[in-house]
Amino acid sequence: MRSRLLSPAFVATAVIATAALTGCGSTTENVGEEASAQGGSGSVESSSVAHAMGTTEVPADPQRVVTLDTPHLDTALSLGVTPVGSVQSSVAEGLPGYLGDRTEGIEIVGTIEEPDLEAIAALDPDLILSSQVRHEQIYDRLSQIAPTVFTDYEEGWQSIFTTTAEALGLAEEGEQALAEYEQQADQVGEAIGAEGATASVVRFLPDETRIYGPETFAGSVLTDVGFDLPELEYDEYSMAYISPEQVEQADADVIFSTTYGDPVATTKDAVTALWGNLEAVPDCAFEVEDDEWMLGIGLIGAEIVLDDVESFLDEGACL
Repeated sequence: MRSRLLSPAFVATAVIATAALTGCGSTTENVGEEASAQGGSGSVESSSVAHAMGTTEVPADPQRVVTLDTPHLDTALSLGVTPVGSVQSSVAEGLPGYLGDRTEGIEIVGTIEEPDLEAIAALDPDLILSSQVRHEQIYDRLSQIAPTVFTDYEEGWQSIFTTTAEALGLAEEGEQALAEYEQQADQVGEAIGAEGATASVVRFLPDETRIYGPETFAGSVLTDVGFDLPELEYDEYSMAYISPEQVEQADADVIFSTTYGDPVATTKDAVTALWGNLEAVPDCAFEVEDDEWMLGIGLIGAEIVLDDVESFLDEGACL
């Protein structure tokens, strides 16, 4: 369903795909046949969308969209489209809290790790959106339900946004939204004097500590603002993994940290107990919300990151 166009708001990939998805019930293979029998609700006009799994014909103006990953939910909502269904993460019930009442009326269709294919089909969608790293194994089954478009995390959040906007029939609106985001990032950078300054993003998890690089969501927003990030040996997902004794690798003019789940069950205490000598600690080390900086991979999430950066640093004490 399409609502009034919202002002564009703004990987760190939240959690890189966890376990491979296994069987989703004995009736899974019948889902596509049932959806076909219903006739679908796709419009007569369609367009071809190139994406991570190939090229798909999608309705020119999809009305019943299902999103199976956070970036696509964020993007749809930021462009004024309210999906009929979406999945919840494994660490919290419901849809991401940072999206507020925008998610009202969206039906939960399983989790990111295990979408409920029967629930998806029951919604009679005309477009399904997700990412290759999450759901490549069930792409064919999803495609039997409705035209399905997948994106690739490695191409960056702005590419995910652009492909999603195109699939929604809102390519021009998406292009304008990104231009406005870039203008806002420039304005924040100038306001706080970010040029030439350094910043790091640290995430505490149950079994590891990550430093997020320039190709992650949060890292890319900080570089758009004008910050330089630590020059480390990042992995293919633009992340570096450190032990508590290696905490000096997170040193920067400003440190932003997030915690995944219960802080007591993470590496937070062990790491922060040893980072007292870092330049940013304590006055320029800021705790931020994990679901906003790590799960909010889209325009709405990016705007929140920009607002956080500006609010924490607007007095100029750290830069």
